[in-house]
Amino acid sequence: MRFEDIPQGRLYAELAWLMPVITPPQDYAGEAACWRAVLREGRVGAGAEVLELGVGGGHNLSHLAAEFRATGVDLSASMLDLCRALNPGVELHRGDMRSVRLGRRFAAVLLHDAASYLTTEDDLARTLETAAAHLAPGGVFIAAPDHFAETFRGPALETSRHSQGDLRVQYVEYAHDPDPEDTSIEVLMTFIVTKGRETRVELDRHVLGLFSRADWARLFARAGFRMETRAFPLAGLDRPYELLVGTLGAPGETPGETPSPSTSRAAP
Repeated sequence: MRFEDIPQGRLYAELAWLMPVITPPQDYAGEAACWRAVLREGRVGAGAEVLELGVGGGHNLSHLAAEFRATGVDLSASMLDLCRALNPGVELHRGDMRSVRLGRRFAAVLLHDAASYLTTEDDLARTLETAAAHLAPGGVFIAAPDHFAETFRGPALETSRHSQGDLRVQYVEYAHDPDPEDTSIEVLMTFIVTKGRETRVELDRHVLGLFSRADWARLFARAGFRMETRAFPLAGLDRPYELLVGTLGAPGETPGETPSPSTSRAAP
């Protein structure tokens, strides 16, 4: 079977039930601590309204929703169902993060795993415009791309094993860059699923964005943001966990990248 013959995005549709098994919400506690630290530094206080674009199953948000009044947007109905079950108090909307307009502004706008699904400059620029359109004066925007063009090293292979009751999943992920001249990479996913005496194999394919740090900074600035890169040590990663933090420039200012006051700070 050729790579291109494998259907795309099944994990966010008919295979969505596997998401809590291979990425259980408790595994996001360390990441969420980093996000919470940035929010507090930006004076986003308890009870403030926050919006997550591309909320998915809401796993990262589940660690923040008790402290903030959260709203989530996602294009996948299956992901919204998972998020609703995990985060019953969160307001959810089905929509495209590149174009959705809720007609409200929030103290913070978050872009977690969904940042990696922006594969063209136009996709990225439009999503950053969405974030800016929903951010209140003095608010904070946080994005977390999985990779930068400078740091991605492919092909890369990862494997893991997961279980939930009598369900066992062997997960294999292969990431490669078929065309180094474009702004995307391809991730092939294999799920070997065993339940009781039955074992089956499911395949999935995802196309993810790959932009340079300079690309992110330039497009942040185009949307009106000053950008700071925050890096945190995080257990299980062989590199710092990086968050891109944006604040809207005041009228008359020229936005751009603001050097981080520290290249690495410990997560609380």
